[in-house]
Amino acid sequence: MDLIPLPHRMERAEGFFELGDGFGIGAGPGTEGTARWLRASLGAATGLALPPKKGDEYDVLHLSVRPGLDAEEYRLVVAPHGVHVQGGSPAGVFWGAQTMLQLLGPDAFRRAPLPGRTWRLPLTEIRDSPRFRWRGVMLDVARHFMPKDGVLRYLDLLAAHKLNVFHFHLTDDQGWRVEIRKYPRLTEVGSWRARTKFGHRASPLWEEKPHGGYYTQDDIREIVAYAAERHITVVPEIDVPGHSQAAIAAYPELGNTDVVDTTALSVWDSWGINPNVLAPTDNTLRFYEGVFEEVLELFPSEFIHVGGDECLKDQWRQSPTAQERIGELGLKDEDELQAWFIGHFDSWLTARGRRLIGWDEILEGGLAKGAAVSSWRGYAGGVAAARAGHDVVMCPEQQVYLDHRQDAGADEPVPIGYVRTLEDVYRFEPVPAELTPDEARHVLGAQANLWTEVMEDRVRVDYQAFPRLAAFAEVAWSGLPAPAERDFAGFERRLAAHYGRLDALGVAYRPPTGPRPWQRRPGVPGRPIDGPPPNR
Repeated sequence: MDLIPLPHRMERAEGFFELGDGFGIGAGPGTEGTARWLRASLGAATGLALPPKKGDEYDVLHLSVRPGLDAEEYRLVVAPHGVHVQGGSPAGVFWGAQTMLQLLGPDAFRRAPLPGRTWRLPLTEIRDSPRFRWRGVMLDVARHFMPKDGVLRYLDLLAAHKLNVFHFHLTDDQGWRVEIRKYPRLTEVGSWRARTKFGHRASPLWEEKPHGGYYTQDDIREIVAYAAERHITVVPEIDVPGHSQAAIAAYPELGNTDVVDTTALSVWDSWGINPNVLAPTDNTLRFYEGVFEEVLELFPSEFIHVGGDECLKDQWRQSPTAQERIGELGLKDEDELQAWFIGHFDSWLTARGRRLIGWDEILEGGLAKGAAVSSWRGYAGGVAAARAGHDVVMCPEQQVYLDHRQDAGADEPVPIGYVRTLEDVYRFEPVPAELTPDEARHVLGAQANLWTEVMEDRVRVDYQAFPRLAAFAEVAWSGLPAPAERDFAGFERRLAAHYGRLDALGVAYRPPTGPRPWQRRPGVPGRPIDGPPPNR
C-alpha cells in the first residue's frame, strides 16, 4: 500500500474487496459532498454509477461523521462485504475517501474508464490524522497568470495530497488579478503588461507580447466554492505597501507623487524588488479599505494575507508627505511607518471578524497586535513571532520555495536559488527546535511556495512543484520522526507508485532521472546559488 502522505496506522489483512456494478454509496449526514465528489471522480474513472444505497446493505461504501474523532481524523475500513469511511467532520471523511482512491490504483485518477480494468481494494484498516491544521501551498498568479481552469486543476492536486490551504497571490508589481468593481482600472490597466522578461531579471531575453488576465468576481466565487467542496481554504493575498506598481499604474495617486511621476508608470515587465511603493496617505488607506471590502465578500477565510514584504523605503525617505506622517504619528523611522500601515489593516480586519497574516517583514518596526506571520526568510521570523505569542506559518525560502532548482545539473530549466532536492524537502522540519512546547503551539503549520517569475505556464509550475510537493505533503500531514531519522528510501519506494497517479492526473513532474528534453530551457539564464542554504 504505497500511500502518500503516509498514514498514522495501517493494518493489512489477506484478500480484497471488489467493486462491481452494484457497488453504491451510503452517505450519512454531513457526507453528501464527499459522495457527490466520488460519483464525479471515481465514477468517471471506473464507469460505475455508484448509486445511493442504505447503510445496512452489502456492497456499499459507508460514509459517516463519527463523534469522538478529531475534525480531520478519519478511519478507513475495507471489509469483505463493504467499505467504511468515518471522519470526525466532513473534512475527515473526504481525506479518508482520498486514501481509498489511492488504494484503488493509479487508474482511479483518470477521467474515463480504460478497458479491461477491475477495481478492488485490499482488506485493510487505516487510522489517520494530520500533524498540522495549516498544510498550504502558495501559488503566484501575478507574475504569470494561470487561467481559471488551471487553478481548479491545482485545487484537485492539493486535495489529492491532503493539502488544505491555498494561498492565492493575486496582486504584485507585474499584474493585478482580481476584479474590484469599485476600482475597474485595477483590471482594465493593472492586469496587463506590454512584455515580459524571459528568465532571471539579468536575462537579456524578452517575450515581446502582452501578458495578463484576471479573475472576475464570479470566477473567484467559483474557485472558492470548488475549493470548499474539497475542504480547502482559499487565503487571498493583496500586497501592501510594496509590490504595488500594477495598482499605482492603474491609479497613480496611490504612489508617492511628490517623489516620482507616477503617471508615467506602467505595469512592471521585469522581476526583482520594485522601488515604487504605496504612499502612506489617508487616500491610500481608504482606497485599500474599498478593495478589502470586496475581497471579504469573495473570500470567507479566517485569514487575509496583506503581503508586507520587500517594501523599499527609499521613496518614503525622500517624500515630504511620508516624513510629515512619521512626525505627526510620533514614529521613529520608516520601518515604524510600515508597521503603522500594516497595523491599520490589522485593526480594520479584526473589526470585521478576520485575521491579518503577512510575510515576516511585518515584524520590523513592531508587530501588529493580532497579526500572524508567514516566516519566509528562514526560521528566525517564525521564532520571534511565536515567542511573542503570534501564530506562524513556516515557509522558509531555503527549504520550501519550490521555484528553487531541484538539482545542480546543467539541464535544469532556468535554475533559481539553492538546490533543494526531493530529499531536502522531505527532511524539512516546520517546528524550530529552539521553541518551547508552549511557543511551538503557535506554529499553525507549513506552506510550500511557488513564485512564477520563471514559470510561464502550468507545465512549468508542474515541473517545479512535483514530485517535491508530494514530499512536502507528507511532512505537513504525517507525524514523521526527526529529519535525520526519516525513511527517505521508503518514501522513494512509495513515490515510484505515486508517479503513476501523477501520470494519470496529467502532471508534468520532474522525473527522478532529470528533465525530459522538452522540459529544458537551453539558453535562458537563471540565478543559481551554490552551496548549502543557510539554515536559520
